[in-house]
Amino acid sequence: QVQLAESGGGLVQAGGSLRLSCVASGRTFSSGAMGWFRQAPGKEREFVAGITGSGLGIEYADSVKGRFSISRDNAKTTVYLQMNSLKPEDTAVYYCKLSLLPSPRIGYGAPGYWGQGTQVTVSS
Repeated sequence: QVQLAESGGGLVQAGGSLRLSCVASGRTFSSGAMGWFRQAPGKEREFVAGITGSGLGIEYADSVKGRFSISRDNAKTTVYLQMNSLKPEDTAVYYCKLSLLPSPRIGYGAPGYWGQGTQVTVSS
């Protein structure tokens, strides 16, 4: 069993920054990709960013390229999402996912584990 715990969400003004963290515990799979999704009210959960087990492969959604940066520390079984130049449309609940597959382009339906989510609110 794997548990994922996100932290770092909050309220920030447009143009500001936040750093999300996701710590994996339990039976972890270092070869699996980890990533972030988000879900805004009334919308489907969407892929934001993903990173391979080695950290060498990274993918981003077009909407966050150049503003968000994903990284991981395998020694701490933690994945981070640095979010800069935040916009009101980034407001959502952000979920961490540990995929059982190696690809950093993590699919919503890919086998894996989800965290409980952390709220990010960007005010205009």
